[in-house]
Amino acid sequence: MKKVRCYVAVLLCIAILMQGCKVKKASFITIGTGGVTGIYYPTGIAISRMVNKNFDQYKIKVTVESTSGSVFNVNAVLNGDLVFGVVQSDRQYQAYNGLAEWSKYGKQTDLRSLFSVHPESITLIASEKSGIREIKDLKGKRINLGNRGSGYLQNSRDVLKAVGHAEGDDLNAEYAKAVEAPGLLQDGRIDAFFYTVGHPNSNIKEATSGRIKVFIVPIRGPGIDKMLERYPYYAESTIAHSFYPYAKNTQDITTIGVKATFVTSKNVDEGIVYAVTKEVFENFEDFKSLHPAYKVLTKENMLKGLTAPIHKGALKYYKEAGLDKHIDPKLIID
Repeated sequence: MKKVRCYVAVLLCIAILMQGCKVKKASFITIGTGGVTGIYYPTGIAISRMVNKNFDQYKIKVTVESTSGSVFNVNAVLNGDLVFGVVQSDRQYQAYNGLAEWSKYGKQTDLRSLFSVHPESITLIASEKSGIREIKDLKGKRINLGNRGSGYLQNSRDVLKAVGHAEGDDLNAEYAKAVEAPGLLQDGRIDAFFYTVGHPNSNIKEATSGRIKVFIVPIRGPGIDKMLERYPYYAESTIAHSFYPYAKNTQDITTIGVKATFVTSKNVDEGIVYAVTKEVFENFEDFKSLHPAYKVLTKENMLKGLTAPIHKGALKYYKEAGLDKHIDPKLIID
């Protein structure tokens, strides 16, 4: 009987000790990116690896999903299907302010920012035989504007509107995915395609390396200048012609662009957002080395180009690191 009492007492002590030790539950999260040939996907992969290598510390397991792009990522983040998403800065602005695709749903005020990443240039690739050398030359041509649900479809439409071209009237619009566009161009089924992306990019390299010679078309002119004045999320951009030696360009290409940004929902756990933000910024030089498009990054400019408020988990890290002074005060609301 004494042995039984001792056994029960030992079990009771173990139970009490286990109650006092909180076992941290693992979190499984997904990052929505874009097509596998763009930079969103490797951006997501890089961030996931940084966090996953410290699983013992954070108990966070990150996976990456290739998606149709910015619009999908915003909606999936807000409805809980994704935890994080890579989103063009213009789409972040439109979602938070209830514009474009979100005009019938209202302002998406649960959207939160972590940081911005690489600059993305609106890129127009045209076959040499199409005769397209400037934006005004698109009239009557077959142009791929981008798949529905992608951020760059709206960029294409903004550019066309700025130069006075009507989609469907002045040109024959296609809506294929970016990964399909180089093949369509090389097969002669389209004359040109738009793609908003960081450079260098494998899709553009594919398009410029085929049998049909191509030209990267500058996006410039009075209409574009007015567009830059109207939309705060667009800025002048330059594509180095050396990135694409097989294109017919002999000089760097003048265009405009946006930034890729990393977003989440205000409802996501503060600890998860803190961990992701910390890993990116604490391994900053390693992150920059992962892609040529990241070479221009600084910690300060990664806090620019944001519209949605900074998530409180990210803000916690920025305050610890002394980076909060670089954040627009209007974005600090939590």
